[in-house]
Amino acid sequence: MGQGGLLAAALAGFFLGAVPFAVLFGLLQRKNLLQEGSGNPGAINAIRVLGWVPGLMVLVLEVAKGFFAVAFGEALGGYEGALLAGAAAVWGHAYTPFLLFRGGKGIAPALGVLLAVNPVLAGLSALIYALFWLALRHPYRAAFSLALTFPLLALAYSHRLELVLFSVLLALPIALRHIKDLAR
Repeated sequence: MGQGGLLAAALAGFFLGAVPFAVLFGLLQRKNLLQEGSGNPGAINAIRVLGWVPGLMVLVLEVAKGFFAVAFGEALGGYEGALLAGAAAVWGHAYTPFLLFRGGKGIAPALGVLLAVNPVLAGLSALIYALFWLALRHPYRAAFSLALTFPLLALAYSHRLELVLFSVLLALPIALRHIKDLAR
């Protein structure tokens, strides 16, 4: 696939990832998730503020947008397009232009991306996240630690350069969105 297909894949992934489902569900209940709960426009805050059913619906949609970004990316740019669109979806979620570049933490769409790209790597990531959570006793620190170690996991799992570069692009917005939470 050409450069145009890769650019189209990245843009499609970014804008699909940028859809702020938590905020949209909040508006249906006349609640502003940017001002209530943690102020984070993601699934966990949606569960806290809106309740379990709408919050879980947001979670499913956020995982799905990561999954479908990979599918659209593959259709537009082949394997490299799939990887690029998946990483772009997480960036779009974390820095959505629809909320003036504010966004969620990126975990749910990243899970959807990993399930589409490589389910084994998704499972390994979930296991490592659980181990970090047990060791650190804090979900944000566990997510930050996983983001930092994910490229090493991808390298250990596969020595394919494109997968390792993808892992860096996928992990970076998650790490950046969790930095401020480490101080709390």
